[in-house]
Amino acid sequence: MKKLIFASLVALILTGCTIVRIDTTNIDNILNVILSKDNTLYNRVGRGYKYYVPRGVTYIDSSGSNDKLYSNGIYYYLYLDEISYYYKKTTNYKVDNSKYYSKKINNNGKSGYLEITKQEDLYLIEFVYNYAKIEALVPEEDINDTVLNCSYILSTIKYNSKIVKLSLEDNFLQNKEDKYNVFSKKNQDNNSFLRYEEEK
Repeated sequence: MKKLIFASLVALILTGCTIVRIDTTNIDNILNVILSKDNTLYNRVGRGYKYYVPRGVTYIDSSGSNDKLYSNGIYYYLYLDEISYYYKKTTNYKVDNSKYYSKKINNNGKSGYLEITKQEDLYLIEFVYNYAKIEALVPEEDINDTVLNCSYILSTIKYNSKIVKLSLEDNFLQNKEDKYNVFSKKNQDNNSFLRYEEEK
Protein backbone atom coordinates (compact mmCIF):
# COMPACT_ATOMS: atom_id res chain seq x y z
CA MET A 1 0.00 0.00 0.00
CA LYS A 2 2.84 2.38 0.89
CA LYS A 3 4.50 1.64 -2.48
CA LEU A 4 1.29 2.56 -4.30
CA ILE A 5 0.93 5.88 -2.48
CA PHE A 6 4.63 6.66 -3.03
CA ALA A 7 4.36 5.82 -6.75
CA SER A 8 1.29 8.04 -7.08
CA LEU A 9 3.07 10.98 -5.42
CA VAL A 10 6.16 10.54 -7.62
CA ALA A 11 3.98 10.37 -10.75
CA LEU A 12 2.15 13.54 -9.73
CA ILE A 13 5.39 15.41 -9.07
CA LEU A 14 7.01 14.25 -12.32
CA THR A 15 4.04 15.14 -14.53
CA GLY A 16 4.29 18.76 -13.41
CA CYS A 17 0.59 19.35 -12.89
CA THR A 18 -0.07 22.91 -11.88
CA ILE A 19 -3.20 24.59 -10.70
CA VAL A 20 -3.50 28.35 -11.03
CA ARG A 21 -5.88 29.98 -8.61
CA ILE A 22 -7.25 33.33 -9.64
CA ASP A 23 -7.87 35.84 -6.90
CA THR A 24 -11.18 37.21 -8.15
CA THR A 25 -11.34 39.86 -5.42
CA ASN A 26 -8.70 41.97 -7.15
CA ILE A 27 -9.23 43.37 -10.67
CA ASP A 28 -5.50 43.84 -11.29
CA ASN A 29 -4.85 40.19 -10.47
CA ILE A 30 -7.67 39.01 -12.75
CA LEU A 31 -6.19 41.01 -15.65
CA ASN A 32 -2.62 39.84 -15.00
CA VAL A 33 -3.49 36.14 -14.77
CA ILE A 34 -6.03 35.83 -17.60
CA LEU A 35 -4.46 38.18 -20.15
CA SER A 36 -0.98 36.71 -19.71
CA LYS A 37 -2.17 33.24 -20.77
CA ASP A 38 -2.06 32.16 -24.41
CA ASN A 39 -5.55 30.68 -24.61
CA THR A 40 -6.43 28.78 -27.76
CA LEU A 41 -9.91 27.78 -26.65
CA TYR A 42 -12.94 28.80 -28.68
CA ASN A 43 -16.59 27.80 -28.84
CA ARG A 44 -18.07 30.70 -30.80
CA VAL A 45 -17.28 31.33 -34.47
CA GLY A 46 -18.35 34.40 -36.43
CA ARG A 47 -17.47 35.82 -39.83
CA GLY A 48 -13.71 36.29 -39.64
CA TYR A 49 -13.28 35.68 -35.91
CA LYS A 50 -13.66 33.15 -33.11
CA TYR A 51 -13.52 33.33 -29.33
CA TYR A 52 -14.29 31.48 -26.11
CA VAL A 53 -17.55 32.09 -24.24
CA PRO A 54 -16.93 31.11 -20.60
CA ARG A 55 -19.22 28.81 -18.65
CA GLY A 56 -22.18 30.75 -17.30
CA VAL A 57 -22.18 33.20 -20.22
CA THR A 58 -24.69 32.68 -23.03
CA TYR A 59 -24.41 33.88 -26.60
CA ILE A 60 -27.68 35.58 -27.63
CA ASP A 61 -27.37 37.28 -31.01
CA SER A 62 -25.09 38.77 -33.68
CA SER A 63 -25.42 41.78 -35.91
CA GLY A 64 -22.41 42.24 -38.19
CA SER A 65 -19.38 42.61 -35.94
CA ASN A 66 -21.50 43.01 -32.79
CA ASP A 67 -22.33 40.10 -30.50
CA LYS A 68 -24.73 40.18 -27.56
CA LEU A 69 -24.04 37.91 -24.58
CA TYR A 70 -25.81 37.34 -21.29
CA SER A 71 -24.78 36.17 -17.83
CA ASN A 72 -26.54 36.27 -14.48
CA GLY A 73 -28.83 39.21 -15.31
CA ILE A 74 -26.14 41.19 -17.17
CA TYR A 75 -25.92 41.85 -20.90
CA TYR A 76 -22.49 42.06 -22.51
CA TYR A 77 -22.16 43.98 -25.78
CA LEU A 78 -19.13 42.83 -27.76
CA TYR A 79 -17.84 44.83 -30.72
CA LEU A 80 -15.08 43.33 -32.88
CA ASP A 81 -13.02 46.04 -34.58
CA GLU A 82 -11.87 44.24 -37.73
CA ILE A 83 -10.74 47.50 -39.36
CA SER A 84 -8.30 48.29 -36.52
CA TYR A 85 -7.13 44.67 -36.60
CA TYR A 86 -6.49 44.81 -40.35
CA TYR A 87 -4.56 48.10 -40.17
CA LYS A 88 -2.93 47.17 -36.82
CA LYS A 89 -3.99 50.39 -35.10
CA THR A 90 -2.98 50.83 -31.50
CA THR A 91 -5.19 52.15 -28.72
CA ASN A 92 -4.37 55.55 -27.31
CA TYR A 93 -5.69 55.75 -23.78
CA LYS A 94 -4.84 57.99 -20.85
CA VAL A 95 -5.55 56.75 -17.34
CA ASP A 96 -8.32 58.79 -15.69
CA ASN A 97 -8.02 58.71 -11.91
CA SER A 98 -11.47 60.27 -11.47
CA LYS A 99 -13.04 56.97 -12.62
CA TYR A 100 -13.89 54.07 -10.33
CA TYR A 101 -11.19 52.09 -12.17
CA SER A 102 -8.95 53.07 -15.07
CA LYS A 103 -6.01 51.10 -16.43
CA LYS A 104 -4.05 50.98 -19.67
CA ILE A 105 -3.20 47.43 -20.76
CA ASN A 106 -0.23 46.32 -22.83
CA ASN A 107 0.42 42.60 -22.82
CA ASN A 108 2.23 40.37 -25.34
CA GLY A 109 1.83 42.90 -28.16
CA LYS A 110 -1.88 43.38 -27.48
CA SER A 111 -3.03 46.69 -26.10
CA GLY A 112 -6.20 48.14 -24.66
CA TYR A 113 -7.72 49.51 -21.49
CA LEU A 114 -10.25 48.83 -18.77
CA GLU A 115 -12.38 51.71 -17.55
CA ILE A 116 -15.16 51.45 -14.98
CA THR A 117 -17.40 54.47 -14.45
CA LYS A 118 -20.05 54.85 -11.77
CA GLN A 119 -23.45 55.81 -13.19
CA GLU A 120 -25.96 56.33 -10.39
CA ASP A 121 -26.35 52.88 -8.75
CA LEU A 122 -24.63 50.92 -11.56
CA TYR A 123 -21.15 50.73 -13.06
CA LEU A 124 -20.36 50.96 -16.76
CA ILE A 125 -17.54 48.60 -17.72
CA GLU A 126 -15.69 49.47 -20.94
CA PHE A 127 -13.06 46.86 -21.69
CA VAL A 128 -11.00 47.27 -24.88
CA TYR A 129 -8.40 44.65 -25.74
CA ASN A 130 -7.20 42.63 -28.72
CA TYR A 131 -9.06 44.81 -31.29
CA ALA A 132 -12.39 44.30 -29.56
CA LYS A 133 -14.54 46.07 -26.98
CA ILE A 134 -17.04 44.83 -24.40
CA GLU A 135 -19.47 47.09 -22.57
CA ALA A 136 -21.66 46.06 -19.66
CA LEU A 137 -23.69 47.91 -17.03
CA VAL A 138 -23.45 46.08 -13.69
CA PRO A 139 -24.10 46.45 -9.96
CA GLU A 140 -20.97 46.88 -7.84
CA GLU A 141 -21.03 43.31 -6.50
CA ASP A 142 -20.84 41.91 -10.07
CA ILE A 143 -17.87 43.98 -11.27
CA ASN A 144 -15.18 41.35 -10.63
CA ASP A 145 -17.11 38.46 -12.20
CA THR A 146 -17.89 40.61 -15.24
CA VAL A 147 -14.24 41.63 -15.63
CA LEU A 148 -13.26 37.96 -15.33
CA ASN A 149 -15.70 36.91 -18.08
CA CYS A 150 -14.67 39.84 -20.30
CA SER A 151 -11.00 38.94 -19.83
CA TYR A 152 -11.62 35.38 -21.02
CA ILE A 153 -13.63 36.52 -24.03
CA LEU A 154 -11.25 39.27 -25.16
CA SER A 155 -8.05 37.29 -24.58
CA THR A 156 -9.26 34.37 -26.72
CA ILE A 157 -10.37 36.35 -29.79
CA LYS A 158 -8.61 35.15 -32.92
CA TYR A 159 -9.15 36.80 -36.29
CA ASN A 160 -8.94 35.13 -39.69
CA SER A 161 -6.85 37.62 -41.70
CA LYS A 162 -8.02 36.37 -45.09
CA ILE A 163 -11.71 36.67 -44.25
CA VAL A 164 -11.21 40.06 -42.59
CA LYS A 165 -9.42 41.33 -45.69
CA LEU A 166 -12.14 39.94 -47.94
CA SER A 167 -14.92 41.49 -45.81
CA LEU A 168 -13.31 44.93 -46.10
CA GLU A 169 -13.40 44.87 -49.89
CA ASP A 170 -16.08 46.99 -51.59
CA ASN A 171 -17.82 44.18 -53.43
CA PHE A 172 -17.95 41.71 -50.52
CA LEU A 173 -21.58 42.40 -49.65
CA GLN A 174 -22.87 42.63 -53.21
CA ASN A 175 -25.12 39.78 -54.21
CA LYS A 176 -25.41 38.17 -57.58
CA GLU A 177 -28.98 38.16 -58.80
CA ASP A 178 -30.52 35.76 -61.29
CA LYS A 179 -33.89 36.57 -62.78
CA TYR A 180 -36.42 33.84 -62.47
CA ASN A 181 -39.90 34.19 -63.82
CA VAL A 182 -42.39 31.77 -62.34
CA PHE A 183 -44.98 32.57 -64.95
CA SER A 184 -42.88 31.87 -68.04
CA LYS A 185 -43.96 28.98 -70.33
CA LYS A 186 -42.19 25.74 -69.68
CA ASN A 187 -41.26 23.01 -72.09
CA GLN A 188 -44.10 20.68 -72.99
CA ASP A 189 -42.00 17.72 -71.82
CA ASN A 190 -42.02 19.04 -68.27
CA ASN A 191 -45.82 19.04 -68.22
CA SER A 192 -46.32 15.48 -69.49
CA PHE A 193 -47.44 14.24 -66.09
CA LEU A 194 -50.07 16.95 -65.92
CA ARG A 195 -51.37 16.10 -69.40
CA TYR A 196 -51.53 12.43 -68.47
CA GLU A 197 -53.63 13.22 -65.39
CA GLU A 198 -56.00 15.40 -67.44
CA GLU A 199 -56.53 12.67 -70.04
CA LYS A 200 -57.71 10.16 -67.43
